[in-house]
Amino acid sequence: MTPPRPGPLARARLLTSPSVAPAVVRELERITGRPAETDLTTAPDGPFVCVGSVLPEALRTPDLLWFHSVNAGTDALLAAGPWPGEALLTRTVGRMGERIAQYTLAWILAECQSVPEHTAQHSRYEWRRLPSELAAGRTAVVHGTGRIGGAVAHLLRTCSLRTVGVSRTPRAVPPGFDRVVLAGSDEETAALEEARWVVSTLPLTGATEAYFDTARFTAMRGATFVNVGRGATVDMAALEAALHGGAVRRAVLDVLPDEPADPGDPVWRLPRTVITSHSAGITADEDVVADFGACWEAVREGRTPALAVDTGRGY
Repeated sequence: MTPPRPGPLARARLLTSPSVAPAVVRELERITGRPAETDLTTAPDGPFVCVGSVLPEALRTPDLLWFHSVNAGTDALLAAGPWPGEALLTRTVGRMGERIAQYTLAWILAECQSVPEHTAQHSRYEWRRLPSELAAGRTAVVHGTGRIGGAVAHLLRTCSLRTVGVSRTPRAVPPGFDRVVLAGSDEETAALEEARWVVSTLPLTGATEAYFDTARFTAMRGATFVNVGRGATVDMAALEAALHGGAVRRAVLDVLPDEPADPGDPVWRLPRTVITSHSAGITADEDVVADFGACWEAVREGRTPALAVDTGRGY
């Protein structure tokens, strides 16, 4: 995607969603050198830039130069309707990669140290020694080799795990990975067969919906599945069958196809599964400010920001 031209950007009005914190709005005003407006019910006359979590239909006009999402995921934005013209779309990542990597490592180590079993024993007032497992030398397969997948792989590798990335397109091996295989290849199947942990950081696109299906779960042969990407990338019926059949040892699900899950949702009854309410990488206010500021500087210099989203591909 190409950045807005300097002329329209210079006279563009700044719109912010009411959900954007006042402290963040003040920083956005400082960065752009113009006051923010919070009325998103009608589009302003002339070019405008908008910052928020949703883009109302009324603002999906040719005058929209740029929308900066305060979230990392943009699938809901793109699914809400056709993206307007040549409008730039950027997103907030901030330190989310670090947070999600920490979350993933924490659950891996908790499993190695039998934390769920010790917690259950404690609730029963039961003293019983339990063995631990070394994570070092085991294989973690990380689906998604972008910023977040790379951060996860990097942290796991510092703990001496072997990291195999899975990518939809051929690419050089990014930092943090020992090797990368193509999605849908025999090499991916072989990696899943040797994996102790399988981690998904995938975005939701037409190509990744129900990506984790019966075939992939069957190939895992007892791996633990951790989903920190998007819930709809998982065929939940296939996951349930794999958990009951033993192809998947455990599941840690930060995301679900339908959120929030109500108390009667069957996901709460999946065996050996923990659900963490989409909390692995919550965006902080400082992330929004830092990432918007970096994007603003890039756009002013005529560069496409590193956080730009390809609206055709969805990420």
